[in-house]
Amino acid sequence: MNANPALLSLSDIASQAHEKIQQDFEDINPVIGVIQGMRKVGIPADAITIDCLVSNKRILVILHDNHPDIIRYQFTFSDKDPSDDYQEAASADVTSETMYGWIKEYFSIVT
Repeated sequence: MNANPALLSLSDIASQAHEKIQQDFEDINPVIGVIQGMRKVGIPADAITIDCLVSNKRILVILHDNHPDIIRYQFTFSDKDPSDDYQEAASADVTSETMYGWIKEYFSIVT
């Protein structure tokens, strides 16, 4: 993966959260993906997806080159296009505990 340091760091954070979720919850087995394909269509950004295959829920995290200290994220579904309604957080504030909380809360909710 030819990635910027912010993407590598966030990917490591997501992996740590994933590992802890798997230890704590046998019914939540998220799948993490790193997407760099937006660059091929001229969008200077990368994304990380965290999917729950059972519920089709997805946490979408965007890292935009023009805003390196901010991540945008959205709780959505893997079988639907994301909306334009993103939440923002300072990159420094998003830890493995933050992602763990997102996964635990969003994927545990039955819809």
